[in-house]
Amino acid sequence: MKLIKYLPDVPEEYKTLLTAALTMAESAGDIHMKYFRRSGLEQSTKLNDSDVVTIADKESEAAILSYIHEHFPTHGIISEESGREHEGREWRWVVDPLDGTTNFAMGLPVFSVSIALECNRETVLGVVYAPYLDECFYAVKGCGAWLNGSPIHCSDKAELSKAVVATGMPYDRNDHPDNNLAEICRVAMRVRGIRRMGSAAMDLCYTAAGFLDAYWELNLNRWDVAAGQLVAAEAGVVVEPIRTDRNHSLLASNPELYAAMRQILVDDRQ
Repeated sequence: MKLIKYLPDVPEEYKTLLTAALTMAESAGDIHMKYFRRSGLEQSTKLNDSDVVTIADKESEAAILSYIHEHFPTHGIISEESGREHEGREWRWVVDPLDGTTNFAMGLPVFSVSIALECNRETVLGVVYAPYLDECFYAVKGCGAWLNGSPIHCSDKAELSKAVVATGMPYDRNDHPDNNLAEICRVAMRVRGIRRMGSAAMDLCYTAAGFLDAYWELNLNRWDVAAGQLVAAEAGVVVEPIRTDRNHSLLASNPELYAAMRQILVDDRQ
């Protein structure tokens, strides 16, 4: 397993758990690559035409859940395609088997598998693996964050006019008037550029690594953000909710830009 070579020096109680998460992520990534840019990809929609699921989502999730059931039978699970299993238990895995499915289905390379582990509802480790890009981000609470074995830290850019930020659009944007368009228009006039990467997990990790200066999005799910949020926080990113009425709606920013970004997204909205 190639990702195990990136295992950092972390407390002994987390080594086995992080090794398991890296192993599951690599297995899922292998399944992604089996189907990526292959003709005849089996896919369907869920909530609407913007909410896509493919055979790669389903097979990679099955591989991850099978591993958890075998090696951690007392743990709970929340997973995007299969829902919740024994979620009230002390330890709980939070899984997005393929984040960025629309990118994947179109042949665009920004997609990942996201795996987090919670203890009593607190995320203690997270892994986000983008197999096509060969980028593996991971973090252990209190120990830092890494990309392919090297420690990462967020940017220190302080001028909003020079910032490059990312966002996304909620799946219910056609039905819900609160769809992030107003926020995008306000931010676009103040920053160097906005990127729409198409994977919340990757947006958070790229902010952690300083490839982006900030990221925000509305109406995300727990599995979208659990791992990436820890990676970002351990890399020095300020990650805070910006709404309480749209599921997981958050702003992740380097500390220098956080107040300015929050002013635009929250205070200017009111």
